[in-house]
Amino acid sequence: MKAMILAAGLGTRLRPLTDDRPKALVEVCGRTLLEICLERLRDFGVSEVIVNAHHFAEMIEAYLNANDNFGMRIEISRERALLDTGGGLKQAAWFFLERDGDEPFLVHNVDVTSSIDLGAMVRFHREHGVLTTLAVQARKSSRYLLFDENGVLCGRQTQLVRDCGETTALAFAGIHVLSPRLFSEMTEEGAFSIISTYLRLAAAGEKIVAFRADGCAWRDLGRPESIAAAERELKG
Repeated sequence: MKAMILAAGLGTRLRPLTDDRPKALVEVCGRTLLEICLERLRDFGVSEVIVNAHHFAEMIEAYLNANDNFGMRIEISRERALLDTGGGLKQAAWFFLERDGDEPFLVHNVDVTSSIDLGAMVRFHREHGVLTTLAVQARKSSRYLLFDENGVLCGRQTQLVRDCGETTALAFAGIHVLSPRLFSEMTEEGAFSIISTYLRLAAAGEKIVAFRADGCAWRDLGRPESIAAAERELKG
C-alpha cells in the first residue's frame, strides 16, 4: 500500500524548535516526527511513501538517505512555494497513478500520532466504495467538520454545502484514506486546502465520509508544549 506524509509546512507553531530544522525532524524522546510516522505506516503494511517538503527540504532528504529510507521506497515531493494540503497532494498525484494505480492510499499529517486502527479504516473505505474517508473524533477543536446522520460530509463550522438535516460536528484527525479517482476531480490549481476540495465535491454529491475513532488515542504534536507532554508521557 502507498501513503503520503504531509510535512511541507513551515512549522511556525513549533518555533523555536523549527528555527534550524523542518517540523518533520523535530524529536520526541530521540525519535523524529517523521520516523514515528513512517514506522507507524510501515507496521501497518505501507511500503511506498511520498513526503512533501519545502522548509529545509534538503535536511529531510539527507535524513532519509542516512537511514536507508527506513526500509521503504520513499520519494520527496519538493514544493518551491507552499502548496497547502490540496496543492501538495495534487503535485504528488503521479506517485499514486503510476502503474495504472487504482488502489486507495493513506494521507497522514507528520505531526499527528494516534492509535487509530488504519487497517479498519482502509477496510471501511473499501466496503463503502467512497471517494474519501476521514478519521474523525468527538473532541474539542477549533475547526469542526459537519456530517449528516449517515456520516457523510455536509459542511464545516456553520457552513453547510448541501441539505442534510441534523448534523454532527466532529474533529478531523489528520488521517485520510483516498481513492485515486479524486485526482480527476481536483479542478483547483496552485495552493489550496484539501478540505475545501472535499467540501466542493460534497456539495456536488460525492461521498466524503467519517470514520469514527472516538475511543482512540490521538495527539497533535504541532506545538512545543505538545512535544513536552508527549515526552513526559513516554518517560513516565
